[in-house]
Amino acid sequence: MIVEGCMQAPGYEWRRRERDRAFKSSKNGPGVTVTRASIPSSGNLKISVDQVGTDAVVRPSGRIDVDSSPDLRDRLRTLLSEEALPEAIIVDLAGVSYIETSGVATLIEALRIARHHQTKFRLQGLSGAVLRLFQVTGVLALFDASDSGQGESGQGESGQKVS
Repeated sequence: MIVEGCMQAPGYEWRRRERDRAFKSSKNGPGVTVTRASIPSSGNLKISVDQVGTDAVVRPSGRIDVDSSPDLRDRLRTLLSEEALPEAIIVDLAGVSYIETSGVATLIEALRIARHHQTKFRLQGLSGAVLRLFQVTGVLALFDASDSGQGESGQGESGQKVS
C-alpha cells in the first residue's frame, strides 16, 4: 500500500514477499506443527528458525563474527520479545564453522534475557573450534548445552551443573 506523501524503501515489496514466502508450516507427527523461517543475514551467516511445538530452534549456518553477530542478536531478541514466548529456545550451532567472541557475547545476552522471561535457553551441536572457544573462555558452564562433551549427569567438564 502506498500512502500519498510517504515513500517506501526501494525493493520494499520484494523484501516483504520474500519474507512472507520464507515462512512455511507443516505437520510433523501427531499434533506437532513445525514452522520454518529462513532469515536473510550477512553473506557469512544464514539463520533459520523452526517452531517445533512450543519451542523455537534457531539454526545459524556459516561464520558468526563481528559483522554477522548483530543479525543473530536481532533474531534472538525478536524471538524473546514476542508476546507468546517459546517455552525453550534451542540454538543449534552444528552448522557454524567459526564463531568469534562477539557471537559468544550475543548468546550470553540472549541467555540473560531468556532467564529474565523464565524461558529455557539451550545450545546444541557444539563441536570443533566452536566448542573449544566455549571451553577456553569458560562460558560453556553458563549454558544448558547438549552434544558438547557432557555426560548423562548434565555436568560440564568442570563438574559444575550446566543450567
